[in-house]
Amino acid sequence: MDHKTLLHDGLRRQRAALLAKLDGLPEQELRRLRTRTGTNLLGLLKHAAATELGYFGEVFDRPSDLPPGVSDEDPNADFFAAAEESLDEVLEYAQACFAHADATITALDADAPGRVAWWTDDKAEVTLAQIIAHVALDEARHAGHADILRERIDGQAGLRAPGNNLPPWDADRWAAHVDRLTAIAEGSGGPGRN
Repeated sequence: MDHKTLLHDGLRRQRAALLAKLDGLPEQELRRLRTRTGTNLLGLLKHAAATELGYFGEVFDRPSDLPPGVSDEDPNADFFAAAEESLDEVLEYAQACFAHADATITALDADAPGRVAWWTDDKAEVTLAQIIAHVALDEARHAGHADILRERIDGQAGLRAPGNNLPPWDADRWAAHVDRLTAIAEGSGGPGRN
């Protein structure tokens, strides 16, 4: 398998992980703010989509008719679904952004040059391979955020499906594990400290 395909597969896995964290929850739960900065599951997906649109569109001079997701009025607008945006519309937007990114990745060689206008001049000149890695790492970070948010909502944990990368413990075993970790945290000032 070539380098570009490996990177692209990694990006697709992060998308799938992020999308899986939305499965089965009502729209209100997906929009509900989970941190003091307003992080929410639907916003994480919208941000990932808008990020892909920018990096695989503008950076490689492959424009799209899709809205960019951010604006000068609200540079954080891609981190939430606006009141007039339905869940279905955000999902459609995400799929369209991902399709645009996939088309760019498919059309260009791994060493195809691009320019990230919002980066400093000394780092702005990039290749497609660099951008796939950059975006996949960003999405992995947000998929991790989504993992934590989802676990706090309904206990669902696991890479994509519930528990598929966790020990196959029952509720009692997990409770005992948490109790053990709590005791360690509460009793510790660190190694050799009282």
